[in-house]
Amino acid sequence: MFTRFCWICCVLCFVQIASAHAPQPALRGITIGPIESSQHPELGYGSDASEALLDELVRLGANAISITPFGRIWSLSSTRIELDFEWKVEDNRAGILRLARAAKARGLRVLLIPHLWVETSGWRGEIDPGSPAAWAAYQAQYRRFVLHWAEVAAAADADIFSIGVECKSWSGRFGAYWLELIHAVRKVFPGELTYSANWDEADNVLFWEQLDYVGINAFYPLAHHNQASYEEYARGAEAALERARTLGDLVRKPVLFVEIGYTTRPDAAVEPWLWPDIMQDVRVDEWEQARALAALMGASATKPWLAGVFVWRYYAHLDDVSQEASWGFSPHGKLAERVLRNVFRAHWASDPATAE
Repeated sequence: MFTRFCWICCVLCFVQIASAHAPQPALRGITIGPIESSQHPELGYGSDASEALLDELVRLGANAISITPFGRIWSLSSTRIELDFEWKVEDNRAGILRLARAAKARGLRVLLIPHLWVETSGWRGEIDPGSPAAWAAYQAQYRRFVLHWAEVAAAADADIFSIGVECKSWSGRFGAYWLELIHAVRKVFPGELTYSANWDEADNVLFWEQLDYVGINAFYPLAHHNQASYEEYARGAEAALERARTLGDLVRKPVLFVEIGYTTRPDAAVEPWLWPDIMQDVRVDEWEQARALAALMGASATKPWLAGVFVWRYYAHLDDVSQEASWGFSPHGKLAERVLRNVFRAHWASDPATAE
C-alpha cells in the first residue's frame, strides 16, 4: 500500500526503458502565463521579472517554455477576433520577442501557442458563428490571428508553433480551410507545427498528418470517483497514455502533451478541467495536486513515443499571485514543484540514446 510519500518518491525510480533516437531530449516544458500587463507593465512577458523566471525554470530542470498570447472574441457566435488582449498588440509582440530570445539564450526551446479568450461566457471549443457566411467571416479573422502570431514566432526563432487551441467545434470539419491555413503558416514559420487539441477532441482532428506533432491538452480524468487512490490515478494515467499512443501510431506522428496540470484542490484529477471559481467551499490540497502530477508525469517519462510535456502553468512574474488563487494550477512553491524537479531531472525514454 502506498504511503503518503511513496508516490512522490516513486518518480525517482523509473524503469530505464530503451530510449528512442530522437534529435532532441524530451521536452520538459513549462507554460508561462501572461500577466495583465496593462495593469502591471513591469511584470509581463519580456520584463526583467520574466527573465528571472527563466533562470528559475532552468534550475528546476525545464528545457522548454511555451508562451501563450491571447486574442479576444466577444461571444461563441461572434466573428471578429481582436489581437489586443493583455495590452496593445505592438507592445505584446515586443514583449514576447524579448521573452523568447531570452529563453533561447538560456538554451530553452520555445513553443508559441496563440489562445482565444471568450469575453462573455463559454468555452472556445464551442464556438459556432451559426451560418455558412458567418463561419467564412470567422475563419478569415482566425487566419489573420494565427498568421500574425506565426510571423512573431518566426521572428522570435521559436522552435514550435501551434495553429490553434481547442477548436473542438470545427477541427473535425472544414478540411480544405485547415489545409490552406497550415500551408500559409508554413510559408511564414520555418519551425515545427502542432495543434493543441482538447483531450476528448484529439481523435476527431482532420489534419494531424499535415503537422509535426499530435498536440494534446492532456486533461484526461485519471479516475471517475472522488477519493481515488494513487494506484487508481496511476492506472488512469496509463490508460490515457495508451489512448494518445494509439492516435500517434495511427497518424504516424510523435505525441506532445502541450498542456498538463492539476489544480490544488481535492479530487483534482477526476475532472481536471474544472476551474474552482465555480465551486463552493474550495479547500487547498497540495498533496492532491502533487500525486496527480506524479501519476501522469511519471508514466509519461517512460514512453519512448512521447515527445514531451508542458506543465500548466507558471506566470511571467514568479511570485505574482494576482492571476489565480492558491487553489489554482501553478505548482510554484508547492509540493508539486518537488515532483516537477524530480521528473525533469530523471532520464526520459524519449531522450536520445547515450554512447556506451
